[in-house]
Formats: sequence, C-alpha cells, structure tokens
Amino acid sequence: MKFNSVFDIIGPVMIGPSSSHTAGAARIGKAARNLFGKEPTWARIHLYESFAKTYQGHGTDFALAGGLLGFETDDPRMNKALEIADERNLDIEFIEDSAGVSHPNTARLIIGDDTEKIELVGISIGGGKIEITELNGFELRLSGNHPAILIMHNDRFGAIASVTEILAKHEINIGHMEVNRKDVGKEALMVIEVDQNVDDGVLKELESAEHIEQIAKISS
Repeated sequence: MKFNSVFDIIGPVMIGPSSSHTAGAARIGKAARNLFGKEPTWARIHLYESFAKTYQGHGTDFALAGGLLGFETDDPRMNKALEIADERNLDIEFIEDSAGVSHPNTARLIIGDDTEKIELVGISIGGGKIEITELNGFELRLSGNHPAILIMHNDRFGAIASVTEILAKHEINIGHMEVNRKDVGKEALMVIEVDQNVDDGVLKELESAEHIEQIAKISS
C-alpha cells in the first residue's frame, strides 16, 4: 500500500476516538458549513452502513456537529459539540438510513436556515481524509485537502473560459477541475481545486463573470 505521508498512517491531530469516524466526520461537517457559507440553523444527517451502526459510540455524531459549528478536528470543544449546537439553536437530526451506498462511512447532510439549504454526500476514506461526492444533485470529487472554488453557472459557451481567464490573471494555479451539468444548456457546476486560498476580491470578480450564478469556496 502506498502512503503519501506519515499522516496517512497515523492520522491527523484530533479529538478521538477514530480518525475515520471522528476526524473524517468533522471534516465532512465543516465542508458542508463552508459550502453553505454560514452556520446553518438545522441539519438532517443520514448515516449509512458503518456510520449508522457506530455513530454514537465512535463520536461520529458530535464530530459532524462540531464540523457544522466550524470546529477543527483538534478543537477541545469537539466532544461537547452536540450540547454547544443546542446552545446555538442548531437543530440536528440523525437518521440511520438503510439505503445502499458505495462506501461504508457515508453521510448525506441536508442543512439550511429559513431561506436556503444545500444537500451533500461525504465519505470518510480513512486517516481523517474525506471526499465530497455529491452536491445538490451534482456528482463531483472534492477531497477537502486543498482550497477549492465551486461555481454554479448556466451551461453556456464561454462560461468556463471566463472563469479560467480570471484565475490566470491573478496567477492562481488550478490543480484539479471538473464540470458537471444536469442537461445541455441547463444548470452546471464547476469544481476547481487550486494551489492557494482565493481572496474575496477574486471571488467577487468571478461572480460578475458571464453566466455565473453562485460561488462557494473551501479554504485550506
């Protein structure tokens, strides 16, 4: 088995007990918060297979809550995240779902507030690493290990070029990029992992580009 670093073997610095079920879950929760762009007021979390069977004993429940609250994996408040969520009026419901999934450590998070919501699927692949595999019905592959920009846009000629030209102008290098659309000429999603965090000024410029509807980012 090939490891990219020692952290693939020993896992991240974290509040335990499990890198897959705790640290990975916290990162899924935080990715959901980042993509939503603010702290939600409610969350419905579907847990599958191993997550569903062991989420209370392995701390998956408080880890997901901690991520939604914006906690890092080593935050000393992590194991009190469910109580803190109650104090912040964040209503969380955990659902043990028996549907078939491709990975045993899978969670589907539907989070929102009074005006908007998002839905995503995340998997914890071991050592605290995660992948986001679905966002609002779009399939994607987002590691969460690098800064990323997610861009909802109309599937029109020039939309991708307008985004990449802005990134090139600001000397932002693209490490990975994928585009998914629901149908020809309909809503589409660009997922761009980059080598450095993108500041708000660049995001505003991207928002004004042709055919762009909405932008979210994940910082490293």
